[in-house]
Amino acid sequence: MKKLNMIQICLLALFAVLNIAGGNIALLLRLPIYLDSLGTMLAAALFGPFYGMIPGIISGTLSGCINDPYAFYYIPVQMIIGFIAGFLFLHINLQQKKPWIFFLLSACLSIPGTFVSSAITAILFGGITSSGSTVLVQILHGTGLPLTLSVCIVQAVTDYLDRTIVLFATVLALRTIPLSLRAQIQTRHVQAKDKKGD
Repeated sequence: MKKLNMIQICLLALFAVLNIAGGNIALLLRLPIYLDSLGTMLAAALFGPFYGMIPGIISGTLSGCINDPYAFYYIPVQMIIGFIAGFLFLHINLQQKKPWIFFLLSACLSIPGTFVSSAITAILFGGITSSGSTVLVQILHGTGLPLTLSVCIVQAVTDYLDRTIVLFATVLALRTIPLSLRAQIQTRHVQAKDKKGD
């Protein structure tokens, strides 16, 4: 891991704020998705797997302190998203891939986090959290399905939908960043990759 310059530090902070804003919108509208990982994915795309985890850690901590205590417990999910997204962006040029590849990569992003978030939701909170998806869990559980199974089904569907939307949004956002600015942002990251290649 290389030392970050001031622009990169400011961007990571901005990405954390973006996570918080997206998460608050989802909470306010009671959406069955989360929208709290766009900043995490942008950081992962620009800085790689390890720095990609930082916005999620910051936003989870701040959200937990400010308005959503549940966010503390889901920081590991943010870290998983940041790490996997960073790995994918590091090895795959998503801006030149056909649309169907997004759906496959969304599964790669969502499945590991789903296992962790399902366990947290079912074991720690009994299926009830601040997310709009809680209503879906209660509906499924009310049909006679076990709580853990209800949580897993809802979590798998909502996680996949959320990751697909956020992945598309990330690629679109990256296209709006001028190449000159991206080169300046990624200088240290690219140099690190080049040294490994040598």
